[in-house]
Amino acid sequence: MNVTGNKYRYHRRSWVLFAVLIMLLLLLFLADLFTGSVMIPFKDGIRALFMPSSAPETTRIILQDFRLPKAITAMVTGIALSVSGLQMQTVFRNPLAGPYVLGISAGASLGVALFALGFSSALTWGFMSGTGAWSLALVAWSGAFLVMLLVLFVSARVNDNMTILILGILFSSAASSVVSILQYFSSEAMLKSFIVWTMGSLGGVTFSQLAVLVPATVAGVLIAFYKTKDLNAFLLGENYARSLGVNIIRSRLVIFFGASLLAGTITAFCGPIGFIGIAVPHLARVMFKTANHLVLVPAVILTGANVMLLSDIIAQLPGFQATLPINSVTALLGIPVVVWMIVKNRKFAAI
Repeated sequence: MNVTGNKYRYHRRSWVLFAVLIMLLLLLFLADLFTGSVMIPFKDGIRALFMPSSAPETTRIILQDFRLPKAITAMVTGIALSVSGLQMQTVFRNPLAGPYVLGISAGASLGVALFALGFSSALTWGFMSGTGAWSLALVAWSGAFLVMLLVLFVSARVNDNMTILILGILFSSAASSVVSILQYFSSEAMLKSFIVWTMGSLGGVTFSQLAVLVPATVAGVLIAFYKTKDLNAFLLGENYARSLGVNIIRSRLVIFFGASLLAGTITAFCGPIGFIGIAVPHLARVMFKTANHLVLVPAVILTGANVMLLSDIIAQLPGFQATLPINSVTALLGIPVVVWMIVKNRKFAAI
């Protein structure tokens, strides 16, 4: 009876948490739309969204052309990076693993740099970030997946998680070095655009780019849901997973492909954004007190979307005529979580 009662209380608590996160997501989404350098009254904002013909033209343009795609981008970014980080922490059984630390973001940045700076004499940044949305995404996916294959190759021969983590950082540094060389030989205009891109931004994504960003993220998330049983098996090590009939190599390749798809897509259009992929999975584990990925994946999706929307609201500096780099805000929010996790030596199931 006690076991049944505890299960019931846990499930009820989980559903309450999901409901709270969904309501918080709605509130933060609206706050992200209506706050910024120009504060928009709630009634005018609702009219601009649902009855645009009856709303002031300035309000309609600000909301529909700028803030709505930015808010959607923030949600998608938080979801993609968080799910990617959860998968990396589980597969490597390392609490510090993530798309930024393991070099996935750096690999995607290298792909973008080769495409953008390498062809700077023939193309313009506007062409590549606008009409070349699919091309930009493709080179980012290729770079991210290449680094993940290198990490996979090393992890098959090295059992020490810390060594794999260090090697991931080395791969990231190597990719960054190649990017620096490309920057040195690029034109001034392309270099300026690329430097701004590396700071991370959610405001430059257009609806045409969202047509690439959203489907790619949905595909990556579906892969994560499809592999929840394998991810649960990986928690207790490869030998245990193998005993359950998991094809280790194939499962890792599919998971790495999904993680590279998620992180690479975000890096292509928003720049390298750090710490979300590391911090959010730990927040989800603490809140839901579980290691079951059937619960963790949707928990991470909602938590990541909320954290990224909050980061975007802070970055906008409501009431001021300036914005902060989104990378700076995510670092300030994410680093305390990582430090707290290390200091407290939390025994998360994915470690």
